[in-house]
Amino acid sequence: MTLHMRKDRTEEAAPAARLPRARGTLDLSTKSRADQSAIDGLRTSGCLRALFPRRQAGVEAIVINTSGGLTGGDRLDLAATAGQGSHLTLTTQAAERAYKASSDIARVQTRLEAGADASLHWLPQELILFEGARLRRRLRADLASDARLLLVEPVIFGRSAMGEHLHDVRFDDRIEVWRGGSPLYLDSVQLDGDLEARMRRPAIGGGAGAMASLVYVAPDAEAHLAALRPMLPETCGVSLMREDLLILRMLARDSLNLRRSLLPVLDRLSRDTLPTSWRL
Repeated sequence: MTLHMRKDRTEEAAPAARLPRARGTLDLSTKSRADQSAIDGLRTSGCLRALFPRRQAGVEAIVINTSGGLTGGDRLDLAATAGQGSHLTLTTQAAERAYKASSDIARVQTRLEAGADASLHWLPQELILFEGARLRRRLRADLASDARLLLVEPVIFGRSAMGEHLHDVRFDDRIEVWRGGSPLYLDSVQLDGDLEARMRRPAIGGGAGAMASLVYVAPDAEAHLAALRPMLPETCGVSLMREDLLILRMLARDSLNLRRSLLPVLDRLSRDTLPTSWRL
């Protein structure tokens, strides 16, 4: 009887088992060699992997999160550098998913660099937020004075076709683009609580179920402005912030309409080199 009681007390005092959390890191760099771009360095660990499809120009990396999505306590860290004179494109195998978090938040940290005369395309597919998601993302890109950048971040607020509604979500997102140690573009989005109600407000989303932010830094930015405006829906705006900086923000009813409007823009700005995974 005494032994049985001691066993019960031991079991009660034992800490609750912690659920496993996903950890992943990816560090990739490219270089120019004989007028061709090539991988200079690659290191991955945990749940992050990369595939490299063959392409005629530049290096393309498809980033894969083998954990199957993000939830509370997960941590992903990605660093990518396009070395001097090289071209690097990064995308994802499919849409990333941020699931309900029972505790803590998921964290995603991305650091991008583009050296002198380098070109860097950051083209992940959509992030889908699910009810109860808790996600903090930080992205910073540091550019040399003559580097070029194409960056897009599409976000889906629940899958409307599946009847999903988001009434309890925390999404904290920040994008920074720096050049020569000075800020070129800073954008922060913080959505907390009943996201569906917030997005219904005319001054915020007007009922949109998806959005995308795009940054294009290149000497020919101004030349694209007039061509892009007729291509865009009424829920999208594009502005030339300076002669080499183009900014676009797009809202859409759902993911399908967002992609339909976004693809022609990405095709034009990437010079028809958009990764194949975007069309699968």
